[in-house]
Amino acid sequence: MMKRIYFYLILILLVFSSCKKTVRNPQISNEYPYIYPDYVNVTIPCNIAPLNFISGVPVEAIDAVIKGNKSKIHLQGKNLIQISLKKWQKLLKENKGGDLNISVCILDSSKWTKYKDFAIHVSKDSIDYGLVYRLIAPGYETYSKMGIYERNLSNFDQRPIIENTLVTGSCVNCHAFRHNNPDCISMHVRGSHSATVLQTKGYGSEKCYETKTDRTISSCVYPYWHPDGRYIAYSNNTTKQVFHSARDKRVEVVDGASDIVVYDTKENKLLLCPRLMTSSFETFPAFSADGTKLYFCSSEPKRLPDEYKEIKYSLCSISFNAKDGTFGNKVDTVISVRQTGKSISFPRPSYDGKYLMFTLSDYGNFSIWHQEADLYLLDLKTKKYRSIKEVNSPNTESFHDWSSNSRWFVFSSRRDDGLYTRLYIASIGKDGSVTKPFMLPQKNPIQNTFNLFSYNIPEFVIRPVKIKMKSMGSKLLKTTRTKFEYKEVK
Repeated sequence: MMKRIYFYLILILLVFSSCKKTVRNPQISNEYPYIYPDYVNVTIPCNIAPLNFISGVPVEAIDAVIKGNKSKIHLQGKNLIQISLKKWQKLLKENKGGDLNISVCILDSSKWTKYKDFAIHVSKDSIDYGLVYRLIAPGYETYSKMGIYERNLSNFDQRPIIENTLVTGSCVNCHAFRHNNPDCISMHVRGSHSATVLQTKGYGSEKCYETKTDRTISSCVYPYWHPDGRYIAYSNNTTKQVFHSARDKRVEVVDGASDIVVYDTKENKLLLCPRLMTSSFETFPAFSADGTKLYFCSSEPKRLPDEYKEIKYSLCSISFNAKDGTFGNKVDTVISVRQTGKSISFPRPSYDGKYLMFTLSDYGNFSIWHQEADLYLLDLKTKKYRSIKEVNSPNTESFHDWSSNSRWFVFSSRRDDGLYTRLYIASIGKDGSVTKPFMLPQKNPIQNTFNLFSYNIPEFVIRPVKIKMKSMGSKLLKTTRTKFEYKEVK
């Protein structure tokens, strides 16, 4: 019996050792290796998950050496480099503020090629605990399986926060947290058991609300929390979906009407300001870092569907007083359509108060379907804005969010295949300089290429989200809802 065990152990060792191929007499290339995801010369947080990668084309073997100033990791795979979490974390700790040197050799047609070494800079700045995003399959009329998930950025753990199997036939969307703090949550469930789920006082405080009133044009849609946690800005939108006949365009989602409201969680009242509920289209609200301003996008109304390409949004703001829930007397235009000639969506101020990031596309506000959509950065001190060329690609860049220390941002992009949105992360310096973005690390990048779900609305969180799933499910299935009240404010 023991002889048989020893035999099998030796056989296993021989099989695994035969998989290792010695790099001999490699041809030297002056080019960087073609790897996926592209991690060549990127800057990463000091607490990010391992940057596993594959060769961008099929090969016989790939050999990689990841070297720091104290230790190194030598890895080899058929077409996949998977890094030990423990060894990777050790490397990051040893090289915080420094560089990792990566050497890659490829075996193809029985010949080795050594490519130009590249560096990965390990920033001293950490990133938040995790990301929360929706995973959704492409679709237009019906809801297939979808859910809102939480990903631990230090490893590859992903868990569902809510899936639409909780309430059959529903759509879960528009999750938002108070400055990345998951104690305060706003989340919508659409369908036959529709509700806005609010958790305002931490774990176990979730309630289901009916947000449509007789003074608003719709239920509440796009949310953004005030930094003090008492107020939530929402848009009210009556949207229409239309399809293109052109082969390179698929769908357009446009506003037939839209307003901005602010919900007072303490008084259970929507604050209705006439300057935010005009004949113009007002959407995508976002409070400033200090809570004294409310940014939003505004467009002159146009005749639909004939003039849908003429709908272009400016970036506007109005002052807000959190002490008494009142607004300023006038709306200021921060960036006008006359300046850009295009349309602004998704304004997101950094939490340090320095910048505001937004998406710019040719027209409309549903930039996820616009190939030309790019990210722009507004310096709130100088009032100058620029294209973030360091991260923009020939395809769609859309929704984005800031880390709590304002040193990292995440954004959705269709750069990989033009069809599915995936998540990329980049760092921003104190001077506004931005580094090359890197894809959200994957345990197995090969599987990522076959992932038929798009990442949607990425939001940073500083710790795990805690919500009573079963309790929320039973509340959603009931017909009772707490109704929003409202108050007219001058």
